[in-house]
Formats: sequence, structure tokens, C-alpha cells
Amino acid sequence: FASSCFEQILVKELDKRASGQAFEVILAPDAKGEIPLPPPKEKKEMSLEEIQKKLEAAEERRKSHEAEVLKHLAEKREHEKEVLKKAMEENNNFSKTAEEKLNQKMEANKENRTARMAALNEKFKEKDKKLEEVRKAKETKPEGEN
Repeated sequence: FASSCFEQILVKELDKRASGQAFEVILAPDAKGEIPLPPPKEKKEMSLEEIQKKLEAAEERRKSHEAEVLKHLAEKREHEKEVLKKAMEENNNFSKTAEEKLNQKMEANKENRTARMAALNEKFKEKDKKLEEVRKAKETKPEGEN
């Protein structure tokens, strides 16, 4: 095709430098002045039946695509539900753990307070005993010995 379209090719040197060369290529058309075009493709006449089949196939593709999109959306929603459920469970577990730790601390504090109070009570009882002993000793001594 290319050899039949152009009989003569002219090459003109434009510029010659150390970095390279530049050329201009001139293609001369045939003597007729026309470039032959490929023959146009014949359009095939489509019957009503073929058109209907193509429309049905397009409708099927559309429905299939729509079903796939809906399926992906449903999967996405299901995943979101699972994530929310997991987050709620973790939150509940954290709350329970925190509550248990708080209860343990409160119980330990209560036991420590009770133990401190018992120790203080014991200390005060001992002081009361000593005071009582000192009073008795003072009462039994004669008044002149003071």
C-alpha cells in the first residue's frame, strides 16, 4: 500500500551539528494526485430478531451488573455490622474489666481501712488501760506521798 501510494521520496538535509542531524522528508503523491482509500466496509442489515437479541443481552448484562453491585453492598453492610458488633463486645469487656478492677481496689481499700481502724482501736484500748492503771495507782497511794 505504501509503495503504491508514493512514487518518490525526497530527503533534504536541514542542519548538521555535533549533537546530531536534522532532515526533512517530502513524500510526493502519485501522478493522479489521489491516494487510494480502502473500500468502505459494508454495513450488514440487522433483522428485528437480531436487534431484539442484542437488547435482551444488554438487559441481562445490566441486571447482572446491578445484582453484583447489590451483592457487594450487602457484603459491605454485613462487614460493617460485624465490626460494630466486635467494637461493642470489646467495649463491654473493657467496661466489665474496669468495673472488676475498681471493685477489687475498693475491697482492698475497705480491708486496709478496717485493719487500720482495728489497729487504732487496739492502740487506744492499751492507752486506756495504762491510764486506768495510773489512776488506780494514784488512788491507792496515800495523799501524802505525792
